[in-house]
Amino acid sequence: FLVCTPLEECACFLGSMKIEEVQSTTKTQRVASHSHVKGLGLAEDGTALDVGAGLVGQKQAREAAGVAVDLIKAKKMAGRALLLIGPPGTGKTALALAIAQELGTKVPFCPMVGSEVYSSEVKKTEVLMENFRRAIGLRMKENKEVYEGEVTELTPVETESATGGYEKTVSHVIIGLKTTKGTKQLKLDPSIYDSLQKEKVTVGDVIYIEAHSGAVRRVGRSDAYATEFDLEAEEYVPLPKGDVHKRKDVVQDVTLHDLDAANARPQGGSDIMSVMGQMMKPKKTEITEKLRTEINKVVNRYIDQGTAEL
Repeated sequence: FLVCTPLEECACFLGSMKIEEVQSTTKTQRVASHSHVKGLGLAEDGTALDVGAGLVGQKQAREAAGVAVDLIKAKKMAGRALLLIGPPGTGKTALALAIAQELGTKVPFCPMVGSEVYSSEVKKTEVLMENFRRAIGLRMKENKEVYEGEVTELTPVETESATGGYEKTVSHVIIGLKTTKGTKQLKLDPSIYDSLQKEKVTVGDVIYIEAHSGAVRRVGRSDAYATEFDLEAEEYVPLPKGDVHKRKDVVQDVTLHDLDAANARPQGGSDIMSVMGQMMKPKKTEITEKLRTEINKVVNRYIDQGTAEL
């Protein structure tokens, strides 16, 4: 679903299939100034409130956008678009973001500027296709064996390096996890310690570690550490329930472009060309139609199996 003004801005609600390794490619420009927008601010009868969901004014436009939201939810907007026209500062981007928020908090919102289409490296049609695929979200649902809890201890255990000298290497990591039902101490591989560092995990964070892949996910900060400040950057979450070791329904939201980008990267190798390619700064490359077709097939299979939804 696409909302745009010609060449000024374009706001879209717009990705191996190892979903846990897929990195988000979400853009954030022009959204920060509208972070207070949580919806269209409409009453149950569809009329616009004077002040609602972070929006003020533009009542007729908000009510019209509400009709569009109803059509989308009724699955009657497929293949159609909305064009919002008006001078700068009249709320076009805010309305587009509000529509995305009305459809769901995880619905992708992909802003772009007309000048982005004119690239010396990538065809115009490719840029547009990329943004359309950014606008299509995929919610993956998998039941996985995990270790989940609040981190009570995080201790890397070092040993002397095999090469000698004063250098030391991490042989394993001791981590303590706590839930409402008990605590558990785990001995982890050094590679998982690298993942813990990338996620910036510290004592007091609530995390889960997938038993089979070793993937680490930081859920947030334990609410036991919450303070009374009015504004905080942290997201506080309650102490997990049940046992530390359990099966958990893991939900991850990605876009079709996230999947495209993850599968378009070269997998590497030991030959000199692969090594040189990894050392050089990668250029922006086009994703082939064949790759997109294969990803679409896998996504459709996940949807048919009931493990994913668009």
